[in-house]
Parts: sequence; C-alpha cells; structure tokens
Amino acid sequence: MSKSDAQMHTECLNRFIDLANTIKDEGVGTHVISAAMMSASAVYATYVAAGNEGGLTESGMDKIVEAYRHQMKQVQAAKKAEFDRANASS
Repeated sequence: MSKSDAQMHTECLNRFIDLANTIKDEGVGTHVISAAMMSASAVYATYVAAGNEGGLTESGMDKIVEAYRHQMKQVQAAKKAEFDRANASS
C-alpha cells in the first residue's frame, strides 16, 4: 500500500526536525539552524517553481511567502490547541 501525500509530508517533516536536532546536539545554535532551514527551503522552493536555471518573479515570491504564512498559521493553531488540551486536563 502506498503512502498518502499527508503521510509522506509528516515523515519528511519529522526527518527535517530530527536532522535539526542532531545539528543542535553538535553544538550549533538553534537560531543558526532555523535560518539555515529557511534558506534551504527558499532555495528548494525556487527550484520547484523555476528549476535550476530560473528565478522567481515578485509574484512568485509572494506566492511562496503566502504558502509559508499558511504553514505558520497551521503550526501555531496546532500548538495552541495542544497547549489548551494540556491546560484543560490539569
């Protein structure tokens, strides 16, 4: 049985977090790791949208920034729900 996109997304997400934690455990600051992950994401998003030979237009950058904003909102909503659940059971 093949995995769904959502399952593969979660597995990839967890692999990136595991790698970030490994790098942190090697003594690299979390602020450096976060910035490097954002840079890597920008490079890869550009590659996905424009290939190796192209760059993004202003509107292309806006679309990727909006997609990132959407992801941040989802993460923050999940964190808030997790916090609320933990406090409700206290």
